[in-house]
Amino acid sequence: MKFVIEQSNENLTPHSGLALVGALLDKTNLKKRLNQTKIVGVANPSISHWEVITSYVGLLCQGKNDFDHIEPFREDNFFALALGLNTTPSSPTLRQRIDAGATNDLWSQVISEESVELIKSSNAPLTPLVLDGNRKYLPVDTDVSPFDNSKTKKEAVSRTYKGYDGYAPIFAYLGQEGYCIGAELRPGKDHYQKGTVDFLRRVINNARRITNQPLLMRLDSGNDSADNLSLFEAEQTKVDYIIKRNLRRESSEMWLNIAEEQGTKYIEREGKTVYTGSTMKKPKGFDTPVRIAYKVVERTVLANGQILLVPDVTVDTYWVSLPDPADTVIGLYHEHGTSEQFHSEFKTDLDLERLPSGKFATNALILLLGMLSYNILRIIGQLTVELDQSVVPLRKKAHRRRLRTVIQNLITIASRLVYHARQYKLRFGRFSPWLNTFKQLYAVLRA
Repeated sequence: MKFVIEQSNENLTPHSGLALVGALLDKTNLKKRLNQTKIVGVANPSISHWEVITSYVGLLCQGKNDFDHIEPFREDNFFALALGLNTTPSSPTLRQRIDAGATNDLWSQVISEESVELIKSSNAPLTPLVLDGNRKYLPVDTDVSPFDNSKTKKEAVSRTYKGYDGYAPIFAYLGQEGYCIGAELRPGKDHYQKGTVDFLRRVINNARRITNQPLLMRLDSGNDSADNLSLFEAEQTKVDYIIKRNLRRESSEMWLNIAEEQGTKYIEREGKTVYTGSTMKKPKGFDTPVRIAYKVVERTVLANGQILLVPDVTVDTYWVSLPDPADTVIGLYHEHGTSEQFHSEFKTDLDLERLPSGKFATNALILLLGMLSYNILRIIGQLTVELDQSVVPLRKKAHRRRLRTVIQNLITIASRLVYHARQYKLRFGRFSPWLNTFKQLYAVLRA
């Protein structure tokens, strides 16, 4: 079939979902707070700070991070209408203003606070973990996830523990849905624990601004530090926690002896014995002992039948404040691995792994804008899960929508922009499978 290519005069848009983004941004105080800030060298700008930031969020919500991507939208009436802009900035204005704003700590504070407040104001679904006795906890998963920026000369790019040059940002996610309530860019060479106590304190405060439910902090062995335990045990920031321990100089033979004496033993298969249990130990600088849950696996025969001359012993131990059995605690920690998917969404779905600026401060601010964009898309996705599933054209019911799914099906949805009877209307095609979902979702967000 040979097609004839023509251009019409109709005002079509391939990204109608920006109307949903604009509806969520209307629930924040970003406009008022950003426009009140003063930046050295930027006096009475014709394009406001808020318009610059909102334009860039509009790009990120489509999975575009380069400043030059704004240029096609400068003549796009719908882009400005959907996001409430008077003027869409040019690429140089976008770059220069974000560079200037990165020097003002107030911008970072405002964007971070409003990103967290949006989760609360939008009534985003929050699913807790339910343990024995109907005890409920909202998990807070914190982890470092290196960004590969190899072969660049960007400021503060250095060797990460992954073995490549880049950054080592730290993130915190709330609930089983994985809303981001903390993001901080760090040089690649920085140790896991550097600045982490202050970061965790902010994360706990952010979580408490959103919910009154009990929190369960989950961290891996890179954050096995008495400073973190002290923070979680302090009266003002007291939370429950599971922290995977770094064995350091503790031998696997020592833990096997403890497990054989105190633990629960079961044979998983011939040649593989598993012990689970708990014990108490004083962390460095503590006056009272803290519970340690452990899992010790002794293998004398491999799964392929090979007999070992010397038994192979693997040990996993965890600092834990919960009273639950070791198997339950270890299972809860393993669910912490879901946060790897959230990191992936930052890196690939938002295209933020290779940050666009050569300046560290600018990239740090962009990561916070990524946090805001991530939460916008996550909220949209989770609200579709809450809708009547008969209007959602997916066969398999999900408990969480990946950001890429939201972008592909709800942000980049095509429509025709019509102005009639002093109203702007979006007219979708006769076959538009996500129309009913979009319509209901827009009504919810505008309510």
